[in-house]
Amino acid sequence: MSEVHDNVVPHEKVRSLRDSIRKVRVSEMERTDVVVGLQESEKARLEMLSEELIDVFKEVPEDDDQFSFQIVPGTQPRLWIDMTSHVLMGRDRHSYRFVKETRLGRMVLLETTELDDMADCITEYIAERIIEKERALEADWMLNRIRQQDVPTGKKLDQLKQENAAKAAAAKPTRLRDMLILICGLLLGMAIGAAGLITLALYANPFAS
Repeated sequence: MSEVHDNVVPHEKVRSLRDSIRKVRVSEMERTDVVVGLQESEKARLEMLSEELIDVFKEVPEDDDQFSFQIVPGTQPRLWIDMTSHVLMGRDRHSYRFVKETRLGRMVLLETTELDDMADCITEYIAERIIEKERALEADWMLNRIRQQDVPTGKKLDQLKQENAAKAAAAKPTRLRDMLILICGLLLGMAIGAAGLITLALYANPFAS
């Protein structure tokens, strides 16, 4: 037969909002410390890559403003090469990822854990962009040159205007002469026609006279 403990008070669970708030704050602080630590680690790796490329950045022509070469901090730090390409750390926080934004979406140019390989890839990319710009400038110069040859300017344009004015002035007497000849021809034709009608009337009625 079991004993009944009438005097035992059941244990009640005490909930404290203050303790819960404190625990949540501690957890958030710990997560924040982890995130900040990861950001600092990624930024430090990007700074190492930037230092590796210092000499390359210095060789870029001063008048070439298509490159930025700066680390932008944030939730995920990035080393920007130009307006459409940058380097960030991969998901493993150890590999470098060189990406480029295109009309078709983001393109990964290289992802590697080797600092030297990434520096070589970026150097080659910078060289390609500089050559592309030089070719574009050369093409623009050629187009302007062709336009200058096809469209006369300055003295050539004034000379053409004078020649056109002279041709127009010379054409006026010619048009006037042609108009006089046409009028004379019409009058002569009318006179001949009238004479013909009179002659026909006389022959048709011989007693008219």
